[in-house]
Amino acid sequence: MTERAGQATDLSGRVVIVTGAAQGMGAATAELLIARGAQVLLGDVQADKVAATAAQLGEAAHPVHLDVADEEHWAGAVAEAQDRFGRVDALINNAGTLQFSTVDGLGTEAARRLLEINLLGPMLGAKHVAPLMRAAGRGVIVNVSSVDGLRGVGGLSAYTASKWGLRGLTKTQALELGPDGIRVCSVHPGGVDTVLGNPLGRTGEELQAPFRQVPLRRIGEPDEIAEVTAFLISDAASYVSGAEIAVDGGWSAGTYYPGLPGAPD
Repeated sequence: MTERAGQATDLSGRVVIVTGAAQGMGAATAELLIARGAQVLLGDVQADKVAATAAQLGEAAHPVHLDVADEEHWAGAVAEAQDRFGRVDALINNAGTLQFSTVDGLGTEAARRLLEINLLGPMLGAKHVAPLMRAAGRGVIVNVSSVDGLRGVGGLSAYTASKWGLRGLTKTQALELGPDGIRVCSVHPGGVDTVLGNPLGRTGEELQAPFRQVPLRRIGEPDEIAEVTAFLISDAASYVSGAEIAVDGGWSAGTYYPGLPGAPD
């Protein structure tokens, strides 16, 4: 037990694929994993941007042009990881997109593309890394869902459906792959200060104000999500699989009744 605890944050020698790694949570996750000793293949549809991010992170980072909805891209990315690093120990399905839409205002093509990125992408990623992990007898897949995969949200019909779907997919993958030593979990971020979560680049009180109803009374930071992901792929989480981890400042815990103790002003 002592040895395991001492190695909790050590990811030396691990090979990890992170999708949506050009910016935001993906870039923060890649940076943290590299700091812990991992070698990371950074995948993103923004080829130039992910190449620039990888260059900033140094020799342990390798960029690849990856549209997660394209199976040929997945096959190429996994082959490149194997050729360059020899194996794949973990996959972080972080790539995602957001679409504001009500049930009756749904744009069919936009919704289809969202589902391809947010849900089909993680399916294809698992499909292509599972054989390598199965051969090794171990591996970890972390699917980045959302607080909106734990509740309903008005005005986000397609997005919420995709994130609930990813939550269910995670549990099915955990059941199917667990006997081969492969762990699968989902992470559910709340509001996070990224381009996706803060597209207008707000700062200070203007940024924090919408999150005053969250128990921790603030928006999250990308590195706070990355820390949980790093834990899940480490040996410290060796008996964690099929789990859904809310990293949302308590947002999904419930609703405040106005006027009662603890409720926001």
